[in-house]
Amino acid sequence: MAALQTAVKAASAEGLPLQRMVVALTATGEGRLPPVVRAAATMLQSQVSAVVNVPFDPHVRNHGMAEATRLSRRTTEAGAALVAALLASAQRSWGDPLPPAPVPAALSAAPADLRPARPAQPAPEGVLT
Repeated sequence: MAALQTAVKAASAEGLPLQRMVVALTATGEGRLPPVVRAAATMLQSQVSAVVNVPFDPHVRNHGMAEATRLSRRTTEAGAALVAALLASAQRSWGDPLPPAPVPAALSAAPADLRPARPAQPAPEGVLT
């Protein structure tokens, strides 16, 4: 929890817009969040856009996200709440509907001093490039 509080203080000191941030607190075991985590979540709620609690899901620990259909109902609901919080934060910041994303500028050729020092390795035989 101290690392999260330090990160929030550092982001604030750098002038980053905390009111746009969404914090996901992930439980590392069964049961309620520890009191210190609940207190930190309460403290953060007034500084960030949203705080979403993601419950412990033994399926994720044992099998990863390879079979998302096996996630618990609470995990799926927390995921939906996280997406909703992110969308709401973006809409508060930039409006609804969200504006189109800017088109990135084309990359220019790398200056000679930024090019790799050694030539690229040829592709192994039988590999299309």
